[in-house]
Amino acid sequence: MNGRIVVTGGTGTVGRQVARRLAAAGVAVRVVTRDPRRAARAGVPGELVAADFADRRRLARALAGADSVFVVTSDPRQPAHDENILGAALSGGVRHLVKLSALAVADPAADDLITRWQRSNEERLAAADLLSTVLRPRAFMSNALEWAAGIRREGVVRTLYPDARNACVDPADIAEVAVRVLTVPAFQGGTWALTGPEPLCAREQTEQLARVLGRPLRCEELTPEQACARWRASMPEPMVRARLLSAERQRQGAKEAVLDGVKAVTGRDPGTFARWAERHAGAFR
Repeated sequence: MNGRIVVTGGTGTVGRQVARRLAAAGVAVRVVTRDPRRAARAGVPGELVAADFADRRRLARALAGADSVFVVTSDPRQPAHDENILGAALSGGVRHLVKLSALAVADPAADDLITRWQRSNEERLAAADLLSTVLRPRAFMSNALEWAAGIRREGVVRTLYPDARNACVDPADIAEVAVRVLTVPAFQGGTWALTGPEPLCAREQTEQLARVLGRPLRCEELTPEQACARWRASMPEPMVRARLLSAERQRQGAKEAVLDGVKAVTGRDPGTFARWAERHAGAFR
């Protein structure tokens, strides 16, 4: 039986699902979050502990007594966050650290801000004196939720490079893999590459959403300038540039490969985009 497992980033798409799956399995879970009250309102289970990734002393207290830690960080402009989590884990005697990274790290041609940040996180972890496992997912299927408002209002998906394909993965599959890696020693150590069962482009995803919703939808292409203007409304310029470079790699076919990490760990094929859309249809109605 595993000891306490700590989840950092437990209010995000994957972290929240990992915490729920662990709690449902009877595992003692502690979730590190800046705002425990918000996490509680979101239904995040377990012991909710307030800590900021910039504060190593509070992180050390939050990770105290943990056997394993699942690490999700999201800001490449803050490399100290991962450094602090790793330092707190090492000082607290954590046995096993699982890091949510990105599949782009494996591509030598990927050199955007986000990929360089994740690559440095992986290198730091590999050099540390503890057991570590890295999860490298392709893009989340849940990124399609960015289209929800446009679908609800106009029945339109507007996106950059709508014919570029990506073997996107269901976040639920990532969470299931994470739980197995956290709790089953046979899957611990090394790196798992996680994709969905097929590469899809935005036009194909739009067609599948239309079938699920039972209404016509259309997909319209944005220019790079239009896409960047939209992204600037919600993210800083360095992230906009990183996202544009990532989209260019996708247009060149760099994200189409289907890999077997989900099946290797869970014993089943990864979920399809259509199945994900059925579960989340309410967001688009």
